Amino acid sequence: MTGTLRAAGFPEDAVRTRAREGAASAFPPLPGYGAALYGAGALPAPASAGEAPDALDALRLVPPVLMPGRLEKLIDLGREPHHTDVDLTTRVGGLTSPLPLYVSALGSTQVASADLANALSRQAGRLGIPMVIGENIVPSRGFGRLPGAEHDDRTLHVRIREYLAELPDGVGGIAVQQSTEDADAEVWNLVYSDPGTRPLLDSGRLAFELKVGQGAKPGLGGMTVLPAELAAATAERFAVEPAFGPDADHVLRCASPGTFTTEILRQQIRMMRNNYPRARIWVKLPPGRDVREAARTAWDSGADAVTVDGAEGGSGWAPRAFLDHVGLPLSECLLRLAPGDDCLLASGRMHDGARAAKALALGARAVGLGRAAFLAVDEDPQEGLARLVDSLAVELRLLISALGKYAPAELDHEDLWPLPARSPDPAPLVKERG
Repeated sequence: MTGTLRAAGFPEDAVRTRAREGAASAFPPLPGYGAALYGAGALPAPASAGEAPDALDALRLVPPVLMPGRLEKLIDLGREPHHTDVDLTTRVGGLTSPLPLYVSALGSTQVASADLANALSRQAGRLGIPMVIGENIVPSRGFGRLPGAEHDDRTLHVRIREYLAELPDGVGGIAVQQSTEDADAEVWNLVYSDPGTRPLLDSGRLAFELKVGQGAKPGLGGMTVLPAELAAATAERFAVEPAFGPDADHVLRCASPGTFTTEILRQQIRMMRNNYPRARIWVKLPPGRDVREAARTAWDSGADAVTVDGAEGGSGWAPRAFLDHVGLPLSECLLRLAPGDDCLLASGRMHDGARAAKALALGARAVGLGRAAFLAVDEDPQEGLARLVDSLAVELRLLISALGKYAPAELDHEDLWPLPARSPDPAPLVKERG
């Protein structure tokens, strides 16, 4: 194993293998061909040893015997269709992606170091995959357009520049996330007016994502650890706590989670559409018990996409209690939501084609790569993400075609067993206090 990042409880070794071997990693090791017999359980499970699979992993994809969709494809092509005929191109929150994938938000935490974040930006740009740039970069590092900032590789401006340098025409795009502290720093105004982002704006490939919450720590804002000597300067924008002891060398920096009600969320989206009419509007929700109401409010208010993090979502830093005990699992979030024609994006422990296909069958339009993308780039800063995506593309084409379908949007509940039923939303409509 190479690289410096670690991801306990996540199939790190499997992801690093994909980042090294690419599409070949979707199959058993080649040296075993002709000398080994394979069946269920013949290969190591992707979950960590002794770890029970979650509800999404426990579902099985179940192809039918009779496939009218395959017949339609046969007639259209004039030949028997193959898995290579699956078209993975997907509209992701108003942006075009060559696969039903996007790169989840990476913000100002230590794991998103300049080298890693910029390498990830370059690879995502080259692949034409939409990428979310997370919160608190400008309050922490600045935008990067002022004199003297050109030598700081950790600014928001540099991440956008690195992505754009590799981006082909017609695909991809960047979603810039904004939290409460980002709003105070006028991040969206800076991005919207910056000449460096004009290629994205002119081609309709710029999105702004309103962060309502995230999967790893629902109800909390972003958290990072800083050297104690930076506490005073940071305290102007963030809450700073000596969580590691009064004499410790480091302090805990906490961003505000923000305050939302149905009306506040509605008005925020309307403000975004009014102030930034050329940008796509995304809303990121935590896995809360009223996720259905929040998502419907966002869509009805004009959001181009709603992103839902499951409780399995990763983070650079989060309290232990939140990682293990807070938030709905992604499968439950998906079962509570009914996106219809609206764009639902989902993230939480995405690392292989099977899990992605199951999320798509439960209503997601695309899935986000978070820890998997980090690990792939950590394994190989030049080609790791590209190889990971190659392996996912092969698996998705094989799985979708095996179900007698030829586009990700055709996946549905019927493709899963046990056949899941939509969960009733147990949370009554909340009466807002006037």
